[in-house]
Amino acid sequence: MDFQKVRNEVGNYVFILPAVVLFFIFSLYPFFKVFQLSVTDWNGINPQMNYVGLANFKDLLTDNPVFWLSMRNALNITVLALTLQNLLALFLAFLCDRDIRGGNIYRVIFYLPPVLSGIVVGLIWNWIYDGNYGLLNHFLEFIGLGDLTRAWLADANTALLAVAVIHMWKGFGWGFVILLAGLQSIPRELYEAARVDGANSWVVFKKITCPLMIPVFILVSILTILGTMQIFDIIISTTGGGPGYHTEVPITRILQTMIGASKFGYACAMGVVFGFVLLAISMVQIRVSKMMRQV
Repeated sequence: MDFQKVRNEVGNYVFILPAVVLFFIFSLYPFFKVFQLSVTDWNGINPQMNYVGLANFKDLLTDNPVFWLSMRNALNITVLALTLQNLLALFLAFLCDRDIRGGNIYRVIFYLPPVLSGIVVGLIWNWIYDGNYGLLNHFLEFIGLGDLTRAWLADANTALLAVAVIHMWKGFGWGFVILLAGLQSIPRELYEAARVDGANSWVVFKKITCPLMIPVFILVSILTILGTMQIFDIIISTTGGGPGYHTEVPITRILQTMIGASKFGYACAMGVVFGFVLLAISMVQIRVSKMMRQV
């Protein structure tokens, strides 16, 4: 027996043991615990858990319009983030990819919003959107559009869009960093050769930049969808899901069901369904990304 080889193998497992233990305690065990609770009627207080089978899932799929409304709200914010947020990030990445004066300063400024606390950002935008003394309403009055002033976060017609704007403002920075890294990884010789051949900016973008940036675009889109569908802190610090349920999202609905209604088992069933939705979205995106790379 080669004791040195055995010693090396044991040493390798010892090094990864802390990570495995942490993964089991904080990820794997809670994952299975949620499944266990999702088939009970536990209220979070009584130690007794009555097994109800798939009743929670049946009620969720057939008699919970608020949960599906929250899914639709999250989907609407996600669509806006996929388009407007990422287009803004791509535009700014193109600008900073060029040799412009003060480019490094702009990169720092654009990446500041993502590193800020979501609660702090929500509180700041609460003040901006305030119907009485908010900065946005004062600006609209200053430019002669006083008829448009309103309590933006309390109006059912504008609350979801207002929250989406906050999320996009906070989230465009990390997309900007990833897209900028992707742009800077493209060899400059390709651009120079295209210019020599007489290609204009649109042709260069279509024939060189887009094909080489497809993996980056896919990565940013996946992170955008998964991150936006799980939006939470901005909602809590601005509207709390109101007015009514107009800005309710899945995580706030799960929290309200768990804490407000003391239906822990039912909330866990919501979490399981929501998790499967995110898993399905991820699998579709991975499949699409493989197809696009083969083109």
